[in-house]
Amino acid sequence: MTPRAPRADAQRNRAKILAAAGEAFAGEGPDVPLDAVAALAGVGAGTVHRHFPTKESLIAAVVAARLERLADRADALGAEPSADFFAFLTELAAEARQNIVLASALGGTLGAEGDQAARRLSKGLASLLRSAQRSGVVRDDITVAELHAIIAGAVAIERGLPAGRQGLGLEVVLAGLRTSER
Repeated sequence: MTPRAPRADAQRNRAKILAAAGEAFAGEGPDVPLDAVAALAGVGAGTVHRHFPTKESLIAAVVAARLERLADRADALGAEPSADFFAFLTELAAEARQNIVLASALGGTLGAEGDQAARRLSKGLASLLRSAQRSGVVRDDITVAELHAIIAGAVAIERGLPAGRQGLGLEVVLAGLRTSER
C-alpha cells in the first residue's frame, strides 16, 4: 500500500513552521523554544511537534531547506559565468554563516534529507566552478572540495572582523580565486 501524500493544510503548516523557524534561528540562534516558533508560525505547539518531534529534527529540516534553496539557485545560474559564480559564492557565504551555527547545534549531522541537499548543492557549485574556469575568470587549479574549504575559511575570517569591516575577508578570498589575467 502506497503511503498517502500529506494533506494540503499539513503541507502549508509545515512550510509555515519551517519559514518561522528559519527566521527565528537566524535572529536568535538555535536556542529559540519550539513554542516561540509555533507562535511565530501561527500554529499550535502540538502542530510543531507533530511535524518535528524534536528541536534537532526542526533544525535539520531548516538547514536542509536552506541547502535545497541554494541548490535551486545554483542550478538556475550559469549564463554569466563570472558574475554568477562570484555572486553565488557571496550568497553561499552569507547563508553559511547562519547554517554553521545551526549545524553545530546538531553536532554536524543533518540526516538523510540534509545530506541529500548538501550533495545537490555541491553538484551545482561544481557546475558553476567548471563554467567559470572554462570562461577563464577563475583559477583552473581549484577543485570543488577545495572551494568548500575556501568558503568555510572565508566565513571564519568574516567572524573575526569588526562589524564595520564585514565583507572584507570574503572580498579578499574571492579576489584570490580570479585568474591573474582578470
